[in-house]
Amino acid sequence: MLTKRKKQKVIADHQTHEKDTGSPEVQVAVISRRIDELTSHLRKNPKDKHSRRGLLKMVADRRTHLSYLQSKDKRRYNALVKKLDLKK
Repeated sequence: MLTKRKKQKVIADHQTHEKDTGSPEVQVAVISRRIDELTSHLRKNPKDKHSRRGLLKMVADRRTHLSYLQSKDKRRYNALVKKLDLKK
């Protein structure tokens, strides 16, 4: 589970200005962190179908945010993909 402290750290690492919590970079970073944690949970609990469905929804949501960012600003998109080490 992504605790409040962990989420604030992820936001602080990816925000574009001091009060930024809603930019695509921040949203993708938070979703990616949640995906990582849920993936490790599913490795331990392979029969947890409800969590698997939530994981698939998060992956689709991240893909939507990334495609939006790619269409709006290629430079920011490339920087984010490189920083989060996501495959294109």
